[in-house]
Amino acid sequence: MTQIKMTLKGYLVTGLLLWLPVAVTFWVLNLIVGTLDQTLNLVPRSLRPEALFGFNIPGLGVLLAVLILLGTGMLTANVLGQRLIDLWDGLLSRIPVVKTIYSSVKQVSDTLLSDNGQAFKTPILVQFPHQGMWTVAFQTGPLPHAVNSELGDGYIGVYVPTIPNPTSGYFVMVAKADTKPLNMSVDEALKYAISMGMVAPAPKAG
Repeated sequence: MTQIKMTLKGYLVTGLLLWLPVAVTFWVLNLIVGTLDQTLNLVPRSLRPEALFGFNIPGLGVLLAVLILLGTGMLTANVLGQRLIDLWDGLLSRIPVVKTIYSSVKQVSDTLLSDNGQAFKTPILVQFPHQGMWTVAFQTGPLPHAVNSELGDGYIGVYVPTIPNPTSGYFVMVAKADTKPLNMSVDEALKYAISMGMVAPAPKAG
């Protein structure tokens, strides 16, 4: 009887390991599609699928969002579009409260998404939260002069992600001599950290 229970438990765990990633993947995709579908609210009701065809078309909002992003990107590729963006930035930068939120988000997004951004370029090992305990972290951009004048040039900015949600974490400034470089790509280091060490990258040749 015990053997049967162990066998059934093994089958259950195997089935769970097979279906859990699939279920989570589809849940995340459904969340993303559902959120982006809200962009259809920008379209007049008379032009929405339910008014034209009598039924909703899932994912149409995703297409609309992609088209909006592509159109905005193409608009900023010329001088006129860049001037319009500068005017928009100037307008938002003059509105109290809004300017604080907008400028902060813009600086972070420019750092994270731009080709010349320096965010998360170098995976490293850092002792955190105390000496003798190591964790995977990522070196960020250079420290400002005001910080270097207090700490010295030997310190670097480091982002330590929390697990399992790497979008939140801790920004700390540590001595570069107290860190160790990781022979991993950013994707490999993130995957290793998020999996809590269970998904290790394949050894590199040489």
